Amino acid sequence: MTRLASPNRHAQEVLAFFDSQLFIDVQCAGIFPDSKTFADATPNQPLNAILSAYEQERNQTDFSLVTFVNRYFSIPEVVDVRFNTNEPLTIGDYITRMWDVLTKPADMGSDYSLLPLPHSYIVPGGRFREVYYWDTFFSALGLALSNKTDLVHDLIRNFLAIQAQVGCIPNGNRLYYATRSQPPVLALMSRFVDTDDASLQAALQAGLEHEYKFWMQRQTDSSGAASLRSVQLDDGVTLNRYFDTSETPRPESYREDCHLAAALPEQQKGTFYQHIRAACESGWDFSSRWLKDPQNLSTIRTCDIIPVDLNCLLYLLEQALAERATGSEAETYRQAANTRATAIQHYGWSEQQGYFLDYHFPTAQQSDVLSLAGVMPLFAGIATQEQAKRVAEVLETQFLREGGLVTTLQTTSQQWDSPNGWAPLQWFAVKGLMRYGFDDLAHKIMQRWNALIANHYSTHGVILEKYNVESPNSAVGGGEYEVQLGFGWSNGVYQSFESLLNSPTKK
Repeated sequence: MTRLASPNRHAQEVLAFFDSQLFIDVQCAGIFPDSKTFADATPNQPLNAILSAYEQERNQTDFSLVTFVNRYFSIPEVVDVRFNTNEPLTIGDYITRMWDVLTKPADMGSDYSLLPLPHSYIVPGGRFREVYYWDTFFSALGLALSNKTDLVHDLIRNFLAIQAQVGCIPNGNRLYYATRSQPPVLALMSRFVDTDDASLQAALQAGLEHEYKFWMQRQTDSSGAASLRSVQLDDGVTLNRYFDTSETPRPESYREDCHLAAALPEQQKGTFYQHIRAACESGWDFSSRWLKDPQNLSTIRTCDIIPVDLNCLLYLLEQALAERATGSEAETYRQAANTRATAIQHYGWSEQQGYFLDYHFPTAQQSDVLSLAGVMPLFAGIATQEQAKRVAEVLETQFLREGGLVTTLQTTSQQWDSPNGWAPLQWFAVKGLMRYGFDDLAHKIMQRWNALIANHYSTHGVILEKYNVESPNSAVGGGEYEVQLGFGWSNGVYQSFESLLNSPTKK
């Protein structure tokens, strides 16, 4: 069962339902092509009454599980992202309209698995009918450029509210996401708040401190190097990893997780589920970054890896806290940031590859997977100028494709590998390159990425969550579900790149 720090009665009932025989039977039967559908379905009667009816009816000779589910549950719909207009919309008009389509009002009370939010918020689109943590930052880039700053502030207030309720800013506002977060971007989102907004700034300060404690906390009874999301290395330095305390299949991907775990010994399944969940916390679900065998998802080992991008974001969080604090507290955060930067250099930089890599701490070895996570030390300002030059060379000679940057150099069936490209990684790379003066390459990436999105839109009339950057005219695939349409972070990054490309100071 997914466990929360202090679940209320409603949360307890929903979480217990995810362990029920009915939920397991529906998910394993594959009634819905996407397992998330039933995890998001709304019961039409109290759950206890539904479960009682199931026990009474399930063994009857004429029982139909499909009929039972349709009688007792309301099935959610995907977010409709196509417009019926007499005249075709320009891509700019489409994105402007999409912000209204993807905006949801404040939640009124509990809606089954949904964690209610007190203010309006943005969903990504398609199967993603709830807010997502790191997605929201990239959507906010476009919202701010679309004069929707008030909505951006509501997004931040929502994160602070759910953080107070759950104990972290979760992957998304669903109960089944509540034991994991996502890449910590609250410090990045704080840049959207004016310094003279005293009330929101004060709330942000508390939220940033809360986020830092969440990532740095350790279990009191832990005697090993790794505890929760903290890893103490042999030299005494602490870096961080992705983690999830739950050792069960994900409710939203129950059938898929059980299928993968079926061949494992029983005593290994709990750890396997934690590795799967930790990869979801990373946002890169899934990628060869986390796999011992790049072609085999069952070899996932996310919790054993110190990701370079996560630690760069935590470095920026420490810097933000240092800037907001005073006296000895500011110095403590400043020293923590400096220590982390030195550790990222030591454990992440590969002189041989000329690139930053993840670190597999059980074997004290760097990963051999080159990924776009390696641009994050440039984005954070940790790299030296010479390192940035070498990273730029690797990006241009190995990662750059016709449609932008490929996610990794590994071609697999996972969606966060070749041949796919993702909007947030293009943005991090561009901003990192610009920080070190590699504007020509940054502009080349922006032009190729936005051309890819615009050309696809002109043909299909939609914007996707991910793209095939190697063969822009080919279908995009990989992963556990069909490619989704909408799409929040693609819209936001497209607008951000258009702004940068059209800025006279950036040419």
